Amino acid sequence: MDIDPEDVFGDEDDPENEFYQERDATKEFLVYLVDASPKMFSTTCPSEDQKYVSHFEAAISCISVSLKTQIINRSYDEVAICFFNAKEKKNLQDLTGVYVFNVPEREDLDRPTARLIKEFDRVQESFSKQIGSKYGILPGTRDNSLYNALWAAQALLRKGSTKTADKRILLFTNEDDPFGNMKGVTKLDMMRTTIQRAKDAQDLGISIELLPFSKPDDDFNVSTFYADLLGLEGTNLAEFKALAVERFEDIKDQLRKRMFRKRKVRRINFIIAGGKSIELNTYAVVRPTNPGNITWLDSVTNLPLKAERSFFCSDTGALLQDPPKYIQTYKSENIMFTADEVSEIKRVSTGHLRLLGFKPLSCLKDYHNLRPSTFEVVGSTCIFIALHRSMLRLKRFAVAFYGNSTHPQLVALIAQDEIMSPSGQIEPPGMHMIYLPYSDDIRPIEEFHTDTNLAPRASEDQIKSASSLLKRIDLKNFSVCQFANPALQKHYAVLQALALDEDDIPDVKDETLPDEEGLARPGVVKALEELKICVYGENFKQEDDTMGSQKTSETSNKRKAVADNATKEYANYDWPKLADNGQLKELTVSELKHYLNVHNLPVGGKKEALISRILTQMGK
Repeated sequence: MDIDPEDVFGDEDDPENEFYQERDATKEFLVYLVDASPKMFSTTCPSEDQKYVSHFEAAISCISVSLKTQIINRSYDEVAICFFNAKEKKNLQDLTGVYVFNVPEREDLDRPTARLIKEFDRVQESFSKQIGSKYGILPGTRDNSLYNALWAAQALLRKGSTKTADKRILLFTNEDDPFGNMKGVTKLDMMRTTIQRAKDAQDLGISIELLPFSKPDDDFNVSTFYADLLGLEGTNLAEFKALAVERFEDIKDQLRKRMFRKRKVRRINFIIAGGKSIELNTYAVVRPTNPGNITWLDSVTNLPLKAERSFFCSDTGALLQDPPKYIQTYKSENIMFTADEVSEIKRVSTGHLRLLGFKPLSCLKDYHNLRPSTFEVVGSTCIFIALHRSMLRLKRFAVAFYGNSTHPQLVALIAQDEIMSPSGQIEPPGMHMIYLPYSDDIRPIEEFHTDTNLAPRASEDQIKSASSLLKRIDLKNFSVCQFANPALQKHYAVLQALALDEDDIPDVKDETLPDEEGLARPGVVKALEELKICVYGENFKQEDDTMGSQKTSETSNKRKAVADNATKEYANYDWPKLADNGQLKELTVSELKHYLNVHNLPVGGKKEALISRILTQMGK
């Protein structure tokens, strides 16, 4: 198999994509548990358009947005939707008050589909007839719908291993005391068994998250029951209470912007002195969000196509069973390599992170950061914690050798301390891995002005005016995560409309456009006018008008000259005869444009398009 010599030892891996190599190794299994009791229908809350909707409708809306997000961002995640406190029952265990919502040709826990989303959006219309609502925990009965719901959700999440998948239960309810109607020993017994069922699920690696709805006149009190069910105590309980009111709206905003969850993307070994090593989990802090890959489908079955490649002998035409070998010509002799040998020759690094030494933080410059950093965290390893604390205390960063098999390089490890606020953790503890450049990557600064006296300089008044304007329009607490990519959102909106057979494409708000209302504030306008006067003088408006009129006049004269020339050249051709004889294609593009300019037709496009435009105008 002859190959390009330059390509034999080319890079197989793109360093920019190295953090997506383990993307398929971790997926998420998620069960939505929705309280369907009458209280969820009778209590209302304001929606985005300031209309009041029931808590049940708000939960359905949130789940619908989440499903649309998952089917785009993480299409291989699997979800299940389960209602509890329902009249009808539908689950594998035949438990009372639990209804697992699904569509035909789909398992209860499976990837989200367009049909599931379309039918789930209409579930409110038929809910009372097909599923129904009731109080699941009443005096005089041993029915415990919450216990049954956790049991059914745990059974749905038996699929897969916790090593390769994150398993979660997301619980929507506005009832902070589900056993409020019970009394005495019966109440204590039912609470104990329900909490034990939740702990059993957590012991199996299933996390339970609560999304509480607060009533208009009464906030959700998590301490009544759910603190024990979720295992919240001390600081964690205080943080949850602070977020209880805002958490639902916050999650809706995150889902609307289609933000990825922070997931582990690679596991590497950090080798320290003496052969000691620590296993680190790495996370991609900031990465660009790109549209999904194109999937080729069969035109008949609409199933994904699988590409296969076979090699045939050029002499006999026989199918080659053995792996092909590479040939490199050296001194008139063909040297053969197997694919494994080429891969081993190209292997420069083992992919481990090896500590080399330490330097003061002042030695690390901003321009040393080649691309987005990677964030590293570890469990409770004493060596890593001691190293992390020492680097913070001494204000040092570590220099290490790291890289994949084809792109080894030096990196800087910068320790980051944990930052807390009353509402929770803002920044986690860990280390940022900064990719350092080689000497060839740093280019010398070119001095365009050898004589500094000739370079234009701003005066003190101009600098003062510009600084005043910048202070007026400064964005407080700015973060790139606050703004969604409008082009990508439009792409998703079109995909959603096609998949769900929607007539209208959802409106996409472009949050990157200038804030015209903010720029029109009196303080900003005044600061802008002062800067203009300071830089251009008081007569800058008149100068701008004069320049604008000159540009308009030049443009008009140019167009008039083109039109006059086209009219002159147009008379030299018998256009109807050329069209009837099919001789228009023999003319050049410039000659065809004479006809188009005379008849005020567009002149853009290829030659075939111009001819078609001329024939259409002639009615031929």
